[in-house]
Amino acid sequence: MLDIKFIRENKDIVIAGAAKKHIKVDIDGLVELDTKRRELQASIDDKRAQQNAASAAIAAAENSEKRIIIGRMQNLKETLKLEEESMQEILKEWRSLMVQVPNIPDISVPEGESEADNKEVKKWGELPKFNFEPRDHVELLLANGMADYERGSKVAGFRGYFLKNDGARLVWALERFVEERFANRSDFTSLIVPSMVRREPFMGTGYLPQSEEDLYKTQDGDYLAGTAEVGAMGYYMDEILDKKDLPVKFFAFSPCFRREAGSYGKDTKGIFRIHEFVKYEQVVLCEANHEESVKHHEELTLNSEKLLQELKLPYRVVINCGGDLGLGQVKKYDIEVWLPSEKQYRETHSSSYFHDFQSRRLNIRYRDENGVVRYVHSLNNTALAMPRILTQITENYQRADGRVNVPEALQGYMGKDVMGKVQ
Repeated sequence: MLDIKFIRENKDIVIAGAAKKHIKVDIDGLVELDTKRRELQASIDDKRAQQNAASAAIAAAENSEKRIIIGRMQNLKETLKLEEESMQEILKEWRSLMVQVPNIPDISVPEGESEADNKEVKKWGELPKFNFEPRDHVELLLANGMADYERGSKVAGFRGYFLKNDGARLVWALERFVEERFANRSDFTSLIVPSMVRREPFMGTGYLPQSEEDLYKTQDGDYLAGTAEVGAMGYYMDEILDKKDLPVKFFAFSPCFRREAGSYGKDTKGIFRIHEFVKYEQVVLCEANHEESVKHHEELTLNSEKLLQELKLPYRVVINCGGDLGLGQVKKYDIEVWLPSEKQYRETHSSSYFHDFQSRRLNIRYRDENGVVRYVHSLNNTALAMPRILTQITENYQRADGRVNVPEALQGYMGKDVMGKVQ
């Protein structure tokens, strides 16, 4: 959430930022409503001050004078009550508009309406060359007894799946692989975070109200998270940290759930786009400094790149255009790994920073060396999401005999170098 003072003083910049993100919000209406709020608050404060002064006067007055003051205050009390009721209505509308105002994208963010307009900034690895017609991951996993989609749909419905045999073992190997590279690092705190989370952390991280249709909701009004970011960001909600304890770095794990409400007809086969998965997330809280945010953003992105390099998966990094940014993101990179069956790169990781957009909503602050309390800056980045990465591993490592080679980095965890069976 942006500071209302910043919005008032930089209205044109905020309007331009919303336009770049292709997000519609009535900034002029918000500023006009805020003026009413401020004026009404001043009137309420004045009447409360008069009440306090009258209370002191009544205590010192004679009986006849007391009645006069009390009568005068009765009218003021009625007016104050009406103004306070009006304030509640104004605040309801004001808060509704405030949470719709998007963060301002960085100047380096390209113009564009969708992911088709994202710009490539880096490419790594050689694309695989096959002397046979490569299969897609849907067929590879099924043929090698690594997945069962039909029974998955029978049990879990559309986009349901079972992973089995080497499919399950590959996920477990990837878990151990990524955990060993983060869990023992002294700069990261390992967390297993809740998947079922109250509404407040979703509002704080910006997933509500913008993405409510993509969230599963319980009968009690809680939500199922689509990323460990939500739980990890809620960890320090309503707390004040010391600057000496920054940056805070979390390596967070949780099961994840997404309705994929906006993806009708996309990736309906296999395990690339599913409702239930697991995810390791990097989350950082740092001091309120743009250069610090940029530094951590590049570091988090590189952490994920190193994992893909160890797996020897060819990938590229793109900077997301304005229309492909979320409500709170200042800048975002997507990392996309080559998918041979589609002859294109597909997204496996995302890396974003938010400045103090999330921390204002979540009330996460720190006290600097001068004792001044400030809002932290926040960042997040996918370390590894599974089972999606299995689609790229199986397709890039497939063999002419129908089996799949195990990436060298995972062979020690798998106890083998080839998955599946000769077909």
